[in-house]
Amino acid sequence: MKTLAKLAALLLLPVSIALAGVPEDVSNLQQKWEQIRYKTPAAAQEAQYEQLVAEAQKTAAGNPGSADVLIWYAIIESTYAGAKGGLGALSHVKSARKALEQAIAINPDALNGSAYTSLGSLYYQVPGWPIGFGDDKKALEYLKKGLAINPDGIDPNYFYGDFLFRKGEYAEAERALNKALQAAPRPGRKVADEGRRGEIEQLLAKIAAKRK
Repeated sequence: MKTLAKLAALLLLPVSIALAGVPEDVSNLQQKWEQIRYKTPAAAQEAQYEQLVAEAQKTAAGNPGSADVLIWYAIIESTYAGAKGGLGALSHVKSARKALEQAIAINPDALNGSAYTSLGSLYYQVPGWPIGFGDDKKALEYLKKGLAINPDGIDPNYFYGDFLFRKGEYAEAERALNKALQAAPRPGRKVADEGRRGEIEQLLAKIAAKRK
């Protein structure tokens, strides 16, 4: 499915290692995910994501009650869904949604509100009923909650800008994307930041093309 395939390129949430007791587990998942997402040929990504999903499941089972781990499990499930594609991917994005809802119930502020931003991105990228659970109203609600917690973050502003772009609100989208470019670098996230900035520049170029 074309829409689901885009998840692999889009779903990178704002993350920072903050929860005492599990930072190494979270950092391990994060670093492996970044290597697959940005350093692995597309043809090889699905198999590697599948292995990482299994690892993330074990990590979550070993850290019950960790919102941070649940968020990263959701990131990995969602990007695996994007690499996998097709109707079979829907079960993975549903699992990601459930994990994010659990993370919010535990700690809505975890990883700078990443769970809210993640849910928002899922709701506008996944197809709507009867195929999936996509819902633009819910997407906007969650994206704004993510921005309220992390108003200057690169990812909350990127996803908000991408949502607005898809709605045809180009001026507002451009403002959000330019704000995303002004975000401070995230410690230990050079690969992710460079990749995200590249995606922002591509989206800004699309907006410029729409105005011609």
